Amino acid sequence: MISSVAQTTSVKLAELKNLKESFIYFSLALTSLITIVNPLGTIPFYSSLTEGAEATVTRAVALRASLAAFAAMLFFAISGKFLFDFFNVSIDSLRVVGGVLFFITGYDMLQGKDARTKLLTASEKMSLQDVNIKAITPLAIPLICGPGTITVMTVMMQESSSLLQRALLFIAAALVSLLTYFTLLGSKRITLVIGESGQKVFFRLMGLILMMISVEFFFTGIKPYIKSMLSQ
Repeated sequence: MISSVAQTTSVKLAELKNLKESFIYFSLALTSLITIVNPLGTIPFYSSLTEGAEATVTRAVALRASLAAFAAMLFFAISGKFLFDFFNVSIDSLRVVGGVLFFITGYDMLQGKDARTKLLTASEKMSLQDVNIKAITPLAIPLICGPGTITVMTVMMQESSSLLQRALLFIAAALVSLLTYFTLLGSKRITLVIGESGQKVFFRLMGLILMMISVEFFFTGIKPYIKSMLSQ
């Protein structure tokens, strides 16, 4: 009887531990994706791409862009391991590169600059005539789902230790895509409410958070290389 109770207690403790780890995993995935995608940062580009268009067209662009970005996130999360195996590279190398990329992007955001991967040339703006092309590129890829987002999805997928965590990663990606969709739909209202100064403050805050995440990515990735060099 006592052994049965002890066994039941240990099982419950293990389940609680797994739930706690999954919650931490989900929180990190969601925070990282929201920070790197930065839905508010897509508003200026969305506004310029849909300027003068009817409401039905702007809604269609926002929906297609969000769905395309979500599909791209899932694709790289699922196919990431196969790509690594094909090119014979490790996930740690992506962590190191991702950490550097996040730090540069976060620093630019902290200084009030647009992310390098979110800049559009004049020729790109002028050549986008078809609404489907506008929604897929450059809005969905690489503005919403760029190198940083791909890195987060790939690394977090490799770090998942259970089916629950993989499902939570997909849920996080879906929530960020949904948040981006509603942000784009309400872009005019958001701009009026928070104003230009509010956008700048939020932009810099996201940059600071992104830089902190970049440090974790970088040192987690470089740790195995340091251990390997010290053991030789």
